[in-house]
Amino acid sequence: MQWSDIWPMLLEGTGQTLLMVLISTALGYLIGLPLGVLLTITDKDGISPRPILYRALDLIINITRSVPFLILLILIQPLTRLVVGKSYGTTATIVPLTLAAAPLIARMVENSLKEVDHGVIEAAISLGASPLTIIRKVLITEARTSLLVGVTIALGTILGYSAMAGVVGGGGLGDIAIRYGYYRYETQVMIITVVVLVLLMQVLQWLGMFLSGKVDRRRA
Repeated sequence: MQWSDIWPMLLEGTGQTLLMVLISTALGYLIGLPLGVLLTITDKDGISPRPILYRALDLIINITRSVPFLILLILIQPLTRLVVGKSYGTTATIVPLTLAAAPLIARMVENSLKEVDHGVIEAAISLGASPLTIIRKVLITEARTSLLVGVTIALGTILGYSAMAGVVGGGGLGDIAIRYGYYRYETQVMIITVVVLVLLMQVLQWLGMFLSGKVDRRRA
């Protein structure tokens, strides 16, 4: 391939990858954040213990997290077609990416919220704070630095998943790497694609750590 053909293709692929990653992460948090909060408060040491509910949610999250992304991608193709009308391309890949992201995010949110000092929670309870107030103003506020670090991890993981989706025509940089770098033996395309993915990962990592550092300094 000519370099004049490679750069526009890579630019478009980078845009598609960012679109998939950012939208999937946002949708994943819409599902995963409430689940993580629910796991935290219904645990045996939570502010509203519900052992049966906790075990059910815990089991569902463990099962969904255990399914490899490529298998999940193929397994839910009927659902993807139902939602977006097709099972390939950038838009279609957002569906499995979101379903893969949600349980990962739920678990990270749970871990972050459980790091909050229990004494702070007990103090809020003794002052008569409602469960919703404790969730918003104690748990989430105290854990915000850890939650932002979790966003960084989620973005990096979903970026890797988006590249895997190229195996089944998922669009983005992964699709370019598979179609041109692998099937057509265009080694330079493969190398450049990998470099761009690494750079994207580094940028997302830096941005997440920068924001978490800013929030942490405000707490101090």
